[in-house]
Parts: sequence; structure tokens; C-alpha cells
Amino acid sequence: MTALADGTPRQAGTPDDTRAKLVVVGNGMSGARALEEILARGGGETFAITVFGDEPYGNYNRILLSEVLADAAAGNGASNETTPDEAASEALAESGDAPDGDGFDDEDEIFLNPRSWYSENDITLHVGVRIVRIDRHSKVVYGDDGSVTPYDTLILATGSRSFFPPMDGMWASNTELTPGVFGFRSLEDATSMLRHVKGRKTAVVIGGGLLGLEAAAGLQTHGLAVHVVHPTEVLMNQQLEAEASKVLRSKLEDMGMHMHLGVKTNEILTEDGAVSGVRFTDGSTLECDTVVVTAGIRPNIGLAMLSGLETQRAIVVDDTMRSVDDDDIFVVGECAQHRGEVYGVVGPLWEQAGVLADVVTGANPDAEYHGSRLATKLKVAGVDVAQMGVKIPERDSDEFVQFSETGRGVYQTVVIRDGTLIGATLVGDISKAASLTQAFDSRSALPEERVKLLFDLGSGDDASSAADLPDDTQVCNCNGVSKGDLVGCVHDGAESVSACMAATRAGKGCGSCKGLVKEIVEAALGGVGGEDPADSYYVPGIPMDKPALMAAIREQELTSVSAVFAALAPEGREHVGSKMGLTALLRMMWPDGWVDERDGRYINDRVHGNIQRDGTFSVVPRMSGGVTDAAQLRRIADVAEKHDIPLIKLTGGQRIDLLGVPKEKLQEVWADLDMPSGWAYGKSFRTVKTCVGTDFCRFGLGDSTKLGVDIEERFKGIEGPAKMKLAVSGCPRNCAESMVKDVGLVAVEGDQWQIYVGGAAGATIRKGDVLATVDSHDEAMTITGRFLQYYRENANWLERTYDFVPRMGLDYLIGVIVDDTEGIAADLDRRMQESVDRYSDPWSTDQQEKTPGQFHDALPLIPLPQVPIRAESLDREESLR
Repeated sequence: MTALADGTPRQAGTPDDTRAKLVVVGNGMSGARALEEILARGGGETFAITVFGDEPYGNYNRILLSEVLADAAAGNGASNETTPDEAASEALAESGDAPDGDGFDDEDEIFLNPRSWYSENDITLHVGVRIVRIDRHSKVVYGDDGSVTPYDTLILATGSRSFFPPMDGMWASNTELTPGVFGFRSLEDATSMLRHVKGRKTAVVIGGGLLGLEAAAGLQTHGLAVHVVHPTEVLMNQQLEAEASKVLRSKLEDMGMHMHLGVKTNEILTEDGAVSGVRFTDGSTLECDTVVVTAGIRPNIGLAMLSGLETQRAIVVDDTMRSVDDDDIFVVGECAQHRGEVYGVVGPLWEQAGVLADVVTGANPDAEYHGSRLATKLKVAGVDVAQMGVKIPERDSDEFVQFSETGRGVYQTVVIRDGTLIGATLVGDISKAASLTQAFDSRSALPEERVKLLFDLGSGDDASSAADLPDDTQVCNCNGVSKGDLVGCVHDGAESVSACMAATRAGKGCGSCKGLVKEIVEAALGGVGGEDPADSYYVPGIPMDKPALMAAIREQELTSVSAVFAALAPEGREHVGSKMGLTALLRMMWPDGWVDERDGRYINDRVHGNIQRDGTFSVVPRMSGGVTDAAQLRRIADVAEKHDIPLIKLTGGQRIDLLGVPKEKLQEVWADLDMPSGWAYGKSFRTVKTCVGTDFCRFGLGDSTKLGVDIEERFKGIEGPAKMKLAVSGCPRNCAESMVKDVGLVAVEGDQWQIYVGGAAGATIRKGDVLATVDSHDEAMTITGRFLQYYRENANWLERTYDFVPRMGLDYLIGVIVDDTEGIAADLDRRMQESVDRYSDPWSTDQQEKTPGQFHDALPLIPLPQVPIRAESLDREESLR
């Protein structure tokens, strides 16, 4: 707030305010960025600033709209038992700051500048007001609320809108879309979809660009079967070439999306005034109850056209970002056309805002914008993508390096011309994006072995680090943050990664740069940065580490998730992403007395089955130690035939998986099986894999089968912070892969068992550490249970043992669990026994619905592939009989 000579505050627009009048039309990302740049150059002293935005919020990050759509279904909490309004309130807490109870909290991460920011910076903000006319002669703007506001300098940042192609059935009237049809460009679009998705089954997304794929991913989290329809064979064809698109398509199809490429939609079908399907140009149809149109965007140029400014595709500007028709009108963002180009990604818009601010404030009157070299880093439906420059070689002399690993979903290319990087595409693995962007922007010299642009080939000299990057390297494309900005933040006193992210907004967009942000900040801090308190929180919604949280829960006798939030969360605010972790913690702490609030469980945990890509579930009965008998196998076969189970598969944990069971059939399948749950779906004790041990193996040193069966029977279904997989091997040949399990036991000479902890053989590969060598079956059972209980009580939510063991330190764990250096071994054993004693099988105890819809309203099914039966295999089997 500026002040008069006597120190009293000066109100913008009052007679004593002699500052020039700056009016900004548009409160989107570009307009707000221009404001920030102007304020950074002292513009608050020069101008009385007024901002008009036709949405009823502060400035927000459109890049996060997909997270708004997805977060309301976090943990599948909105699947069938949660209302859309409840889901929306879980994703974005209610706030009185926005009008009409819109359900958004201006402090949420989606908001870049809450309303308080405007008042703190002496900016007059008019929300929900659309400017309908500019009188350039009188230099005033007219609002649709009847307001008339004078200006000396005017900035147009009107952005763009969703493009709705001409199509029968799209519109219910001249101004309203058919019920069930949505754009995806604003918070209102996202919240309208949230209100609509309850009970819906199938969505069609028209347009396979970035926005379309993000919308598709968000809708998937609500349990809808999602079909993406795109007119070309190349997804994200603005950013990717054909081969990169194929890899992305494969990744997305693996996630359950259905792709219809090279297909055009020409009609939206309706029934009783609402969407019922779509028709394609070839005459075929697809039934659906939701249509999202992401067929591109169009700059909002209507106001400029009405005001006599030159427009082509957008509002034409010169190199100072001025309108070519009026020296007092500047334009920034997606509504600006510069040298024939209209930019729709963040980087160029930020550069435009900087030049505009230099010129408007006089900080650098000669500043000019000469266009941008596009380098984009995105996260598309969870898949990392980076692209810069050209996508494919354009001349015979261009060098082209290509790497494809489709099984891992990785595709990488670079295009080089005359020794200079002119293009790169990265899908799935973008670890080299920063160094490639630097080479692309600076046109720097490249290694003679071009493959080094994509891979470190073993020499220590080959590996690049964050510390080596120049300060002008763009790190966060979403918010225009450079390495120098982050380093400067550290020099200004920031002591943690989160502090730098909060100050600069780096990592607050798509999130793909968070790893590099962390590297840069830690390097700037000398590798010994101050500890970020949030890193130790058990769940993000409660600012406590796990020991403090457990102590508070015990002291206040909090037995429900809602009670924990009310007592311990800031302002008592619930956080949807924390509910599942708190549920697991309360079940562990209060085996008898915890209050079961169903929205605090994952969908898997609510129905005791693992949800599949088509909305069906898998049923895995327990076979302790991987041991079964003829009666069980016969029963499984009978159930599979009776219920037409489409796929029967052996699992890596030595179990039989019945896949494709509709939710409404789960209870019937459990009853017919008459076998206990195998817990193949929960954050819990899963299985114990065994080898045949001494009974049949010539090399067996210990009875691994019996020990494995006994461990599984004792600890079955025990709740944990993450899943726990175990194995027992009868000798060091390790046939049960015990050395790469959360807990693995291996028989060794002398009738002893070695107990390994912290192993992994999935996305992370780690050989376990030897916790102890014990002399008996009973001692192996005790140490195993004690380690599991200590892990349950001290690991963070979703922290697997392969992270927990290194974090705690092997020597420390040996001291606590084996040597009892802290005197808590007996207590750990007792608390584990309490959990064991209170075990009940969910398949037998949940034969009645706990809540309406628990075992009903399953999602629509899509045909699953049947296991192929090869004729030659049958012939071979017949010949062996």
C-alpha cells in the first residue's frame, strides 16, 4: 500500500492519488505474471492498478486443473459411495474468501495469487466482471456490471477459450452446452464435471492433445471408462512425432484408456435432453454419458475486434508487446500474435510479460521480444514428456539419434544440424531434459559421441549434475523459474527445498521438474540443507511426524479419521490424501476400538479386492506358503466355471488369481470358494513365497515350506504402512527369491536361518540386509514379527521396507530388534500379538454391505482377452497321455 507524505495510506483512484492509471483486462496466468513483473520493477509506485477478471477467483494455475479433477477422487473415494460435492470439498477445502461458497480455498496450491495478494499490493481487483467495450478515444473501459474505468495504460490479457467444433447435438441452446458435454479450460469446467460424474459410466474425450489426455486421466480416477477420440494417428501431434506418440499411446492404454485414433466425431447423440453417445464420420457410434471437448483453443479477441484493434489469429503486437494500432494498449499471453506466432505454452508468455513490464515501467524502454524457442516439459496423465525444437530430421544432412525401450515406455530422440542441437523428444524418461534444454537454448557445443546427450556412459566425467548448469537454465517451464532464481532464493535465506518451491513456485505446475529443483537447491545449500519439516510428516494433512502423531492420538484417545483431523489438523481441515494413511494407522493402534469411516479406505480395501482397468476386481484366495491341495484346486475350477471368470492366472507370489469379477459378484464368489482372503489388495501383509525345502529338494537345509506356512498363518492380513511381501528359501540357492523381499528367510548350514530385511525386486531393485541369524524356527518367527511391528509403528505412510531400512540404518535396527538396546522388544511382541489375536477374515465377515453401494453399481465392463489355447499345445498334451 502506498502512502501520502504524512504516512496515511493512499487509496487507488482517490483525488490525492497522482499515479498513472494502469488497467489490466484479464486475471489469468499471463495477466497476473505481467503484474508481478511490473511490481518487481517498482510499478506499484508508478501506477494505480486495477484488474478485471471474469471468473470469481484470484489468479489460478490452469496447469493444475487436471489435478482438481483427479484429486476429488483420490484413493477412489468418490467412486460409488461419495457424492460429487463431498469429493470436491475433499479436494479443495471450503473457504469464505471466494464468493457464493464456491468451495475453493485461495491458499490451495492451484491459486497463484489469492485475493489477499491483490490488496497487499494495492491492486484493485474486480472479480466476476467482464469488460465489454474499450473507448480508445476517451481511454475508458466499460464493464458488464455498468462500471466505467479510466486508464492511461491498458493491458489486454484476455487469454483463450475452448474451441467447440460445429457438431450436431453439441448445444442445447445458443449459449448452453447439452447436459453432459463439457469444455476443459476453467475451474468452472472442472467443478461442473465433478458434479456430473457421480454414477456415470463412460466418457468420450474429443481431442488427444495435452488437455484431452489430462481430462481423460482425471475422469479415470472417478471410475469411468474413458475413450479418447483424436482425428489423426498421432497423439499430442503438436508436440510429438509418430514413434513417440506410439510409446505414449502404449503407456496410456496400459493405464486403461481406450484410444480411437484417425477418427472424427460428427454428432453427439442425446436421449431425454442429455448425452447418450457419439457418432463418428464412418457412421459407427459409441455409447457414453459424458463428453469432454478438448479440440483446441481460440484466442479471445472479440473485445479487441469491437474496439478496432488489428486482429488476425490473435491481437497483433509489435516487439514491445504493444498493439500495432494503439501505443497505450499492450497485449500479453495467448491472445497476442507476435510476428505471426501465437504461443500457448507458459515459457514464451513469461518472456512476453518480462518485456512488457520493462517497457511499461520504463525499467528498460528499449526492451524487445523477438519470439521464443519452444522447449516444453510436461507430465501427461502421469507420463513425463519433454520436447523442444523440431521433432524429426528435416534435411538429409541432419543427424538423428533415437532410443526406444517400449517395454519400459521410454522413447528419446535428438536432432542435430551442423553440430547444433535443433530438436529433442523425451517420453517416459526426461532425466536429460535440463542439459538438453541448455544445449538447445545456448546452441552450445555437443559431445562427439552424440549418444552422450541421452546417456551417461560410465565415466565420472560423463555424468552431468545440477551444479554444472548455467544460472539461466530454465528449470520449471510451468512457472518460468530458472536455476538462478532457485540459487538466489537460497542466497536470500531459504533453507529447504519446500521453502524455495514456495517462494518461486518451481515444481508447482505439472511437477515434472521437482527432482531437478531438489538437486539444484541441495547443491546450492552445499548438500547439507536444513531439514524440511514436511518431509517427516506421516501424512501431508497433519503437521506431525509419526511418533508425535501416535502419541497425540493415544493421549487424546482419537479413534476415527475425522476425530484426528478435528483435533490435530490445521484449522481442523480434512485432507483427502491423508485419510487412507490415517485409517491404516488407527487400525494398527486400536485393533478393537477404531471407528471405521468408509471414505477413509481405498476402493480395494472397501470391497476386499484389487480393482482392474475395466472396473472389475481380482479375487486371490489365500494359499499359505504357496501350498494347496486337490480339493482347493477343484473348488477354484468350479467357481471359475460357474461365474464365467474370464482369466485365471498364477501370480508371482505363488497364488491363483481369478480376474474379471464384477463388484456385485464378489460376495457370491467368496462364498462359493469358501476359502480365506489372500489379502492381495491391501497395504498389509501379503504372501510368503516358499521353495520345497527339505521335504523334496536335494539341497534343502531347512524346512522352508513349514516355516513359510506358519509365518503366513500367524501374520496374515496384518495392517501396514505399505504392502509387505515375504519369502522363505530352504538353502542359499534362494529359489524363493528371499533376498529381495521385504522380509526374507534363508536356511544356512548349522540348522540356522538368516533373516533379510529391506529387499526389493520391482521398480526398485535392492538386495536385503541381514538383520539376524537365528538358531530355530520359533526364533525366526519372533524376530520376523518384531521387525514387522517396528516397521508398522515407525515407517511413514507408503514407505516400503527398502526405503525404511536404509533410512533407519541397519545397525540401529539390529540393536533395537535383535539386541533390545531400547528395551522395547517385549512391547513390540505384545502389540503384534494383540493384532494377531484380533484377526478376522474379511471375506467371511463382510457378507453384508456396510454401506449402500459397497458391492453394487459396478463400472461397465469391456471384454478382457481370454487366455489363448494353442492347438499344438493340446496335441502335445494328448500325445503324452
